[in-house]
Amino acid sequence: MMDVPETRYATAGDVHIAYQVVGNGPIDLVFVPNWAHPIELMWHQPPFERFLRRLASFSRLICFDKRGAGASDRGRDPAVATLEGWMDDISLVMDAVGSEKAAVLGYDTGGPLAILFAASNPERTTALALYGTFASGAQALAGRMPLGREHPLWGKGGRLDQLAPSAAQDPRLRSWWGQFERAGNNPQAANAVFRMLVDGDVRHALPVIHVPALVLHRTGDRFIDVAEARNLRDEIPGAKYVELPGDDHLPWVGDSDAIADEIERFVTGVRPTVESDRVLATVLFTDIVASTEKESEVGDRKWRELLDRHDQLSLEQIERFRGRLVKSTGDGLLATFDGPARAVRCAREIESCIRDLGIEIRAGLHVGEIELRGKDVTGIAVTIARRICDSAATGEQLVSRTVTDLVAGSGLEFDDRGERDLKGVPGTWQLYAVRN
Repeated sequence: MMDVPETRYATAGDVHIAYQVVGNGPIDLVFVPNWAHPIELMWHQPPFERFLRRLASFSRLICFDKRGAGASDRGRDPAVATLEGWMDDISLVMDAVGSEKAAVLGYDTGGPLAILFAASNPERTTALALYGTFASGAQALAGRMPLGREHPLWGKGGRLDQLAPSAAQDPRLRSWWGQFERAGNNPQAANAVFRMLVDGDVRHALPVIHVPALVLHRTGDRFIDVAEARNLRDEIPGAKYVELPGDDHLPWVGDSDAIADEIERFVTGVRPTVESDRVLATVLFTDIVASTEKESEVGDRKWRELLDRHDQLSLEQIERFRGRLVKSTGDGLLATFDGPARAVRCAREIESCIRDLGIEIRAGLHVGEIELRGKDVTGIAVTIARRICDSAATGEQLVSRTVTDLVAGSGLEFDDRGERDLKGVPGTWQLYAVRN
């Protein structure tokens, strides 16, 4: 075994994310594995180390421990993790190593995170490679890996029969995998993260991926069925699809060279990405309830003062939650965010601040593809968010099912408001109110 690469920390406020950089190839490659892969122990298993060195032979390989796992901070609540927080980790680590753009390799439960990052940050993504992964946690993971007191396998290497059947009887591998799991996270946090991943669903992001994409899967994979990869192939525009023989899920067990070869050919040979004016975003609309009546009640001058204060307080909250104010709509606003949980919390805070002015508002949120047109944004996602806002009750923040699918594990709670028809939008839409 060669020396373990130096572990460093990328920091943002009180968050510290552990990362390593290996190799000096012409492209940056961010490795996004299973949620509980501790980076330092990856190098203690020779086949895994060999696979990583192979990736580093043609790239500058960037590895990191997601927040809540390995050597990274656990945060105030060690059992809470979100796709949105993990997506921030990728940007944080890329900034720390001076990487403006990188190819992103996601496997296992790292795949949904890589998908979201590529869809939300096309300007920072040169290519997307996916191996052994999925878009819908409920579809791919339900019943696959039960945890908790009734399931004694965590930390003992017991899942290798599914993950690496060709090597599962190797006692050294089983012992190391148990240590790998224990170093990655504790049973309580593992249980919480797994529930979040089962609840997560990024299928809506697949058509929004506008960077070159590669989907790899072994036909007999016993942990993630090959049907999941075929769904990815069908939904990601222009995706290259390669199906490989074998039933091992772990990419570094079995014929790992075949996987690394495909990744190398793809990420080093892709054409430069075309700047896209379409991106995945969370759209927020707010609207002052009964604005005409309120203006008549207080008079023109007082109303202008209230609107100015409304705009100021709203902008403060949007900036606090890292959003972008697109425009004022006269008696409301339009803003976009790169993370749905931040957008929901922002809407909740805006409502609270504006209520103190004696004004009541409502809000609507949706995640989808938007088109950037100068400083403005357009697209069906913008229309849907507008119509959801129109459907909200006074003081209510109403969101689409897409939003709730992406904020699993965030601690946000919602009340089901049932299906609604949205004016000018086909079909019926399941909507949820944020529980304050």
